[in-house]
Amino acid sequence: MSRLKPEDLRFSVAPMLDWTDRHCRVFHRLLSRRARLYTEMVTTGAILHGDRKRLLDFSSEEHPVALQLGGSEPEALATSARIGEDWGYDEINLNCGCPSDRVQNGRFGACLMREPSLVAEGISAMRAATKLPVTVKCRIGVDDQDEEEALFTLAEAVVKAGVDGLIVHARKAWLKGLSPKENRDIPPLNYPLVRKLKAAYPALPIAINGGIGTIAEANALLKANEDGPGLDGVMLGRAAYLTPGMLLEVDPVFFGQAAPHGDAMEALEALFPYLEQVVAAGHSPHALTRHVLGLFQGQPGARGFRRILSTDAVKPGAGAQVLRDAMAQLRPRAAA
Repeated sequence: MSRLKPEDLRFSVAPMLDWTDRHCRVFHRLLSRRARLYTEMVTTGAILHGDRKRLLDFSSEEHPVALQLGGSEPEALATSARIGEDWGYDEINLNCGCPSDRVQNGRFGACLMREPSLVAEGISAMRAATKLPVTVKCRIGVDDQDEEEALFTLAEAVVKAGVDGLIVHARKAWLKGLSPKENRDIPPLNYPLVRKLKAAYPALPIAINGGIGTIAEANALLKANEDGPGLDGVMLGRAAYLTPGMLLEVDPVFFGQAAPHGDAMEALEALFPYLEQVVAAGHSPHALTRHVLGLFQGQPGARGFRRILSTDAVKPGAGAQVLRDAMAQLRPRAAA
């Protein structure tokens, strides 16, 4: 039986390297109480031998938040999962989808689609080491693999190992010939295959990722259609990060609850105490404000808002006032 509740994977923001850091997650939490947030991928080697406080610390308001691991050695995964539980995370997720060269060289990420038995060993070891849900984020295959065979073989292996849920990026990853950026756009999407997987494993929580640009598109994927049953959840990446205002729709649309704040301006007001903490700790306000640049995309004053944050937040001695100055670019237009 899955350790996940039915709604746990209903809406989540994808783990994105250099983007979904702890500051980003605090900001996103002001836009949705219920979206599940994910860390950037953290390798087992970094957790076992690096600065755990820097890598793993997060704010209590980020819950529910999942730790995404990169690795393939079962014992290292198990130890890292146990550390993640001790640190207070709500889920442990194994990355089987990242196509970067660095990840391939470390024998983790998307290349693990070729080693389903090794992935299963890792899942089994992690589930034995922690009481948290253990999930996998994968592709539908790599390179010349047959998509259905690759996805179903991996799913069968991890289901036998007790996996608590699957998040499927519905594209192949081409490890030879395409860059990580190209792998996010060029391989064609195959949503029907993920629905077919759900039909084969009706009791397994399955969420879909890849190419989802709007809340309406996300919501449609939760509903059955001619291709098969509805999915249990959706995961948005770049759309949620680059136009974060859409996250204000998540709680009303997917959970039947009011958003934490009435609008984007109100959410920014609520961000100030945290921004002041960031600055007081000796960090540039840019560490946080870089994540809010797309909040007013397409609205009057948005260009001035972005310009001030992009130029002034990085200046020596900049403080929380820089966000006030940026917001002032929007207020006169909002009142007009």
